[in-house]
Amino acid sequence: MPMIETINLTKRYGDLVALDNLNLTIEDGSCYGFIGPNGAGKTTTIKILATLLKPSSGQAQINGLTIGYQNRQIRPLIGYVPDFMGSYEDMVVTEYLEFFAAAYNIHGMQRKKVVADVLELTELSYKATAEVNSLSRGMQQRLSVARVLLHDPRVLLMDEPASGLDPRARIEMRELLKELKRMGKTILISSHILPELAELCNEVGIIERGKLLFSGSVRSALQRAKVGHVIHVAVAERTAEAAEVLKKVPGVVKITIAEEDAGINSNGTRRAEIMHVSFDDTGGRSYTDIPNVLVNAGHRITKFTEEAVNLETAFMRLTKGLVQ
Repeated sequence: MPMIETINLTKRYGDLVALDNLNLTIEDGSCYGFIGPNGAGKTTTIKILATLLKPSSGQAQINGLTIGYQNRQIRPLIGYVPDFMGSYEDMVVTEYLEFFAAAYNIHGMQRKKVVADVLELTELSYKATAEVNSLSRGMQQRLSVARVLLHDPRVLLMDEPASGLDPRARIEMRELLKELKRMGKTILISSHILPELAELCNEVGIIERGKLLFSGSVRSALQRAKVGHVIHVAVAERTAEAAEVLKKVPGVVKITIAEEDAGINSNGTRRAEIMHVSFDDTGGRSYTDIPNVLVNAGHRITKFTEEAVNLETAFMRLTKGLVQ
């Protein structure tokens, strides 16, 4: 049974359709990256799964329990981390956590132990007596994660947890999420920092204008986005002549020539001309013939690499940049 499942999930605000028949399946123990432009429907989805919004139609389930009908049973299973946390003024870290622990009916010595454990897990023990409002943005986000771990939920719903963090805080957040993944938590995380999602998540979903465009493994997303190849080729000299030679190769669609740094010599930084070759591999054509063609034409190759397709590339190719 999937841990998270939505069936034709739809949310309307008047004439605006925020979610349009969303069908999402996330297995127990998965770390699922939710990707989409602003206004795509990511936060709406997460708030519905957190039982904070009612869908207009369709269904959403956590561990087989239906949101809107079994919320009391669902809430102990989930932890919701919004992009910005709120707290009462003059509240210190331990008071903040003990307040929420009490809301989960955790009392006495068990409460103190649980608070100490989550502070250790999130590496905030040394800030136990600091005021929450005095913490940096990164520490506040880690405290927000600590808060939702108090009752040991099986599912974590995380809406842009790395939003606004500096590079060091992002790294610390990423390592914390890796540890939670190792603990077997099911994690749904939305983020704009796509390289980190590619490293963290075993599956991703790409959403735009409320519609799910893709859901599957990161590898599948990269394969789906990979239309043809882009090859970076450099020759020792006579780049323009080499480009004319390559234009006659079957499968070569387009060639652009650009300059880039090629190291430092006695006269300073040396510039080199690089050919960016777009290649269509349909019909069994292969770009591996390109080096032989250049060598037979009398050119010495100094660079020959294929451009890698990453999650950012996949996102750009699978979406159109549309918002509601």
